[in-house]
Amino acid sequence: MQAPVLSGPQYLREGLKLVLSPNLRLFVLLPLAVNLLLFGGLIYFAGHQFGLWLDALMPTLPDWLSFLSYILWPLFVALLVLMVFFTFTLVANIIAAPFNGFLAEKVEVVVRGEDTFPAFSWGELAAMVPRTFSREMRKLGYFLPRAIGLFVLSLIPVVNVVAAPLWLIFGVWMMAIQYIDYPADNNKMSWQDMLAWLRQKRWQSLGFGGITYLALMIPGVNVLMMPAAVAGATLFWVRERS
Repeated sequence: MQAPVLSGPQYLREGLKLVLSPNLRLFVLLPLAVNLLLFGGLIYFAGHQFGLWLDALMPTLPDWLSFLSYILWPLFVALLVLMVFFTFTLVANIIAAPFNGFLAEKVEVVVRGEDTFPAFSWGELAAMVPRTFSREMRKLGYFLPRAIGLFVLSLIPVVNVVAAPLWLIFGVWMMAIQYIDYPADNNKMSWQDMLAWLRQKRWQSLGFGGITYLALMIPGVNVLMMPAAVAGATLFWVRERS
């Protein structure tokens, strides 16, 4: 019997196969184009600011402890990468939410073999914008207080050593919430019910969030992995719910 945490990589792998299939390629092009533009601009911006952000995070050490900078530098680079990556991914998902929600609908149609959603039209896509934007704001409300707490923690000398692993764990959980929320929202599951369901499927959720987090951190690959994560999350929804 497969361990629950190992089902995550399987869902993402199958999601990638689905978005590359002829039935879904058309619906992948829009979110793919949006993600490509967003990540290109955000990576360019981060490349010019990374050094300044790192200098602001790194603690000032007395001369007799200067040797510790060689140990702390990689840790704070990892911390900054996690913070920047997750923040940029969140922004990209807010903007691409209507396209991702629509892709999740079409993936569910393919997986279930029945279509209970409205037929494609630009009007239908536009009608999804208020609903998906409202849901993304709900995610932002969940994310910000926790992210601010972790950011404050990362500024406290000595204590900030634990910030990087905590950011990683939080990021993995948020990846599961971010993508599995698309099919949950399409099926009219409330935000609180969705969170409660994910907690019941904690290890499966962390497995999916972890492999998604890892895949999205690979430059170039992450552009394609975003729609693959939407498809994988929809598979997760259909199979785990049944």
